[in-house]
Amino acid sequence: MQKQLEKIRKAVVEGEDLEAASLVEEALTAGFPPLEILNRGVVAGIDETGKRWKANEYFLPEVILAADAFKAAMGPLEPKLKEGEQGGKGAHKLVIGVVQGDMHDLGISLVIALLQSAGFEIIDLGIDVSLDSFISAVKEHRPVALGLGAYMTTTMLRMKEIIGELERQGLRDNLKVMVGGAPTSQEFADEIGADIWGKDAIMAREKALALIGG
Repeated sequence: MQKQLEKIRKAVVEGEDLEAASLVEEALTAGFPPLEILNRGVVAGIDETGKRWKANEYFLPEVILAADAFKAAMGPLEPKLKEGEQGGKGAHKLVIGVVQGDMHDLGISLVIALLQSAGFEIIDLGIDVSLDSFISAVKEHRPVALGLGAYMTTTMLRMKEIIGELERQGLRDNLKVMVGGAPTSQEFADEIGADIWGKDAIMAREKALALIGG
């Protein structure tokens, strides 16, 4: 079993999406426990990718390919995990979206893939999301955290508006707000009252895990 799991891990690290999905299907057919495939194969691959990113051995293109391979591997795996109610930290919901006026989705797609690899249940609102849509999603899903993305200086101030509205409606007490995107910084996050700033997708995943004690 270990050999097959290592193949899955390697396929994710190397960004081989078709191979990763095929290897997961083979492992499931062979009767491997879905949670073992997830933790020792798929997630192990993303963890290794993160280590290579930190060591400056991997750059954004490699990380994106690994995230794509992760998503491909999760395709056949997710239904099996749900069948056995083996969602890991799946009870932890996280609502995420790109603020209104901003159409960039590459960065947030990567963040979502890595957060899913950490076991979060992601409610993806997509791009160009209005303030009202964020508020409604928080009310409906009651997530542990809200992720706000902005990739232009002209849209990043909408994050402050959203946090202010959350406070006005009494939704802030048990909700952590994560912000990220190219023009943002730790100083900006502190200024607008956000709880977490992610410099990149790897950091966002680490901070989200720390949030739930993972």
